[in-house]
Amino acid sequence: MAVRRRAASRHSPRQPDAAFLNVPYDSKYEELFFAFLAGLSGFALIPHATLEIPGSRRRLDRIVQLLRRCRYSFHDLSRVELDPTPPATPRFNMPFELGLVVALAKTQPGRHEWLVFETRPHRIWKSLSDLAGTDEYVHGGTPLGLLRALTNALVRRRRQPTIAELEEVYRDVSSYASEIKRHLRTTSVFEARAFRELVAAAQRSATRRVAALRNVRRP
Repeated sequence: MAVRRRAASRHSPRQPDAAFLNVPYDSKYEELFFAFLAGLSGFALIPHATLEIPGSRRRLDRIVQLLRRCRYSFHDLSRVELDPTPPATPRFNMPFELGLVVALAKTQPGRHEWLVFETRPHRIWKSLSDLAGTDEYVHGGTPLGLLRALTNALVRRRRQPTIAELEEVYRDVSSYASEIKRHLRTTSVFEARAFRELVAAAQRSATRRVAALRNVRRP
């Protein structure tokens, strides 16, 4: 009985509309970050990221706990490159977190769907050949390209926003990001408070801009 209760507790926190974002946290990625927040919100998904889980527990434990809560995860592997800051080193966080998700999906079939994004077609087969046969969603490094890629990746979602609607949400999020920086007196949106406010702004904008979401209740 105790084993059964523990197993149930591992599964119960999952949120069917929660979406984990595994992307680079740097200023050059800001526009694509805004596009992800806008696009996911336009599909009635709730973005989550490691940015929102500060605390004293080991970071890896917090990431795994967050992944277990999410029904989807979106992994952009376009920036697995050498960081020019000495010493020059490759960025392994994104493929590492993707590996955690793949393992989670294998141990809990049907509970998690993961999707991989790239800037250039077929490059992923060279950088991570173990993913051969996996669909890749190529965005070309532009916000519009990312929004289009999301419409292909999420074609089975019940509520389908138009590209024009997603572009409007994206513009709202980009505009609000400048206000957040001024309000919080920061130069980065890749912080816990800024992320929370950006997600809230994206959700509000999507409810207003996307016709298919106007009668959807947000949690």
